[in-house]
Amino acid sequence: MKSQNLPESIRMFENKVAIVTGAGIGIGFEIARQLAAGGAKVILNDIDENLAKSAAEIIRKEGGICESCPGDTSDIHTPQKLVDQSIGSFGKIDIVVANAGITTFGDFLEYQPESMQKLLNVNIFGTFFLAQAAAKQMISQKNGGRLLFISSVTAHQAHKFLAAYGMTKAAIEQLAKNLVVDLAPHQITVNTVAPGATLTERTLEDSAYLETWSRITPTGKPASVEDIAAAVLFLVSPLAGHITGQSLVIDGGWTSVGPSPY
Repeated sequence: MKSQNLPESIRMFENKVAIVTGAGIGIGFEIARQLAAGGAKVILNDIDENLAKSAAEIIRKEGGICESCPGDTSDIHTPQKLVDQSIGSFGKIDIVVANAGITTFGDFLEYQPESMQKLLNVNIFGTFFLAQAAAKQMISQKNGGRLLFISSVTAHQAHKFLAAYGMTKAAIEQLAKNLVVDLAPHQITVNTVAPGATLTERTLEDSAYLETWSRITPTGKPASVEDIAAAVLFLVSPLAGHITGQSLVIDGGWTSVGPSPY
């Protein structure tokens, strides 16, 4: 999906350094792209090395400053690798967007431990230890910072076949609340954005996705990646310095009425 470039006048992230995980395509890519368009220097992570490199190259061709750093965020060494590359290349970290995550579907009564372990490793361990590594660096810099976790509407409303996934996303939101205690004294904010149905390369593989979610979303359409990125950019911008421990749902009103797609 090709997005429109941000206006050149919008440069609120000038001299900021950002890490975005799971950013080879989809929501993560658009967040990285818009941060770079806003003047940030971006470390772009994806588990797929080729995707990470090609995504970073697209951003550079558009005039942004972006380096790829491939790696699996569920690997305990990857968070520190991202921090080290950010410091080595750009000297600091100001913003971290923990977007990397996986979805596993399954009937609760049949769900298997192997699926749960993989889900926890990426969604919980990956987010927690990236936040920890980045926060330590931000504290040492003594200049505050922004942590942003990508959650889901399934953290707020039950959804068929997604009990385990929704549980991990609710945990991420509680993590953001808890980290206020530890990080607010250091002027580091921690928030989450919870997307609802969103048009991405992955969701559009379902030929019925657009029609289904347009029908059951009050605004008449699912979100675009630009919709989600706009919310993220607000929460990691200078405009949101007094907002922390919060979750912002971007779903066109779906959680207000909650009709099932099934």
